[in-house]
Amino acid sequence: VTLGGAAATSFTVVSATQITAVTPAHAAGAVNVVVTTPGGNATATGGFTYIAVPAISGVNPASGSPAGGTSVVLTGSNFTGATAVTLGGAAATSFIVDSATQITVVTPAHAAGAVDVVVTTPGGSATASNGFTYIAAPAISSINPTSGPAAGGTSVVLTGSNFTGATAVTRGGTAATSFTVVSA
Repeated sequence: VTLGGAAATSFTVVSATQITAVTPAHAAGAVNVVVTTPGGNATATGGFTYIAVPAISGVNPASGSPAGGTSVVLTGSNFTGATAVTLGGAAATSFIVDSATQITVVTPAHAAGAVDVVVTTPGGSATASNGFTYIAAPAISSINPTSGPAAGGTSVVLTGSNFTGATAVTRGGTAATSFTVVSA
């Protein structure tokens, strides 16, 4: 038994009408399957298709809320026929294979931290190690001082958690004149 000209890794003649064969490695694409017997050869033209292994080249955005619900675009190759997408081992809330090179995923809920993103297709699986980071929401535990003149200009220290990467600080809906993230 050959597939694309390469001998099957192994094969078993189950009956006069059935053979079980293990495929050898081969480049992606359709190949002929040939069975040789003392009575001659039988060919199934394009009878088996090797499916390329997927690859992930980008995750955008690469972070979101632990509550899930972040829409993420995965870029790469060989995504056609994807059967699953997981983040940190949890199935994506939903995913749409936009093309062979793009999948749109909605993240599931997960604990804060970096997680692997895995795309599974009939050709195999691709992993973006630590490809997505669930970022915990910030929390304010204290404000010092808690009051100041209406004209503004008071320097205030906010204490809490998960402040790393803060992009804005507002007071009463108005942006702070400036701010500095001292630590998480």
